Amino acid sequence: MTSIDALRETVCRLNLELVRQGLVTLTWGNVSAIDEAREQIVIKPSGVSYDRMTADDMVVVDLDGNAIDGKYKPSSDTPTHVALYREFEQIRGIVHTHSRYATMFAQARREIPCFGTTHADHFYGPVPLTRPLTPEEVEAAYEHHTATVIIERFTQSDAPIDPVEVPAVLVAGHGPFTWGRSADEAVNGAVALESVAEMALGTLHLDSAAPPLESYILQKHYLRKHGPDAYYGQDSSSQ
Repeated sequence: MTSIDALRETVCRLNLELVRQGLVTLTWGNVSAIDEAREQIVIKPSGVSYDRMTADDMVVVDLDGNAIDGKYKPSSDTPTHVALYREFEQIRGIVHTHSRYATMFAQARREIPCFGTTHADHFYGPVPLTRPLTPEEVEAAYEHHTATVIIERFTQSDAPIDPVEVPAVLVAGHGPFTWGRSADEAVNGAVALESVAEMALGTLHLDSAAPPLESYILQKHYLRKHGPDAYYGQDSSSQ
């Protein structure tokens, strides 16, 4: 099996995992992964039912978004994935869903505040929200400019966000994207994002003025799992 065949197997498995986790309705979602050389991307085909999806159905595209192998058209969100891989060189996998609670925040045009340690274990601060796309951006190249507003949000000079520390975003009026150092990590991020979005919505229902988690607790919880001196979990030598 070639490395691309293995990546096809992985991407297919993880697209089906989105369904198993309840993050996808109908065909509203996709997972992609980029190869180690960062030359080829494997992504879900556009509009194909999850009920009959196989690894052979996954589409291979290049870094210009051109399909180079596969019997179907790639996901309509391919230009978004391609642009994010080009901009964020640390990431190897991307997930897009319309999961209910995260999408509620996107539709309400609200970032997801960090209210507690569950959130802090996965995201080093609020999950950010993009600005809406302009009519010109939608007309010219909608999916490409979806990536443009994400990149703009993370690289704005007055408050840049590290995409490794906050591997998720809400596109205003649209829905969530997550990413990671692997496609598996990106899917785990999508699961975590939906969970913390549901918790945040419940928190705001109980107290619309609920304060964010104290910054020193946020820092402790995030860094104990992801920092240079992380101690959460087992050492690889003991497994």
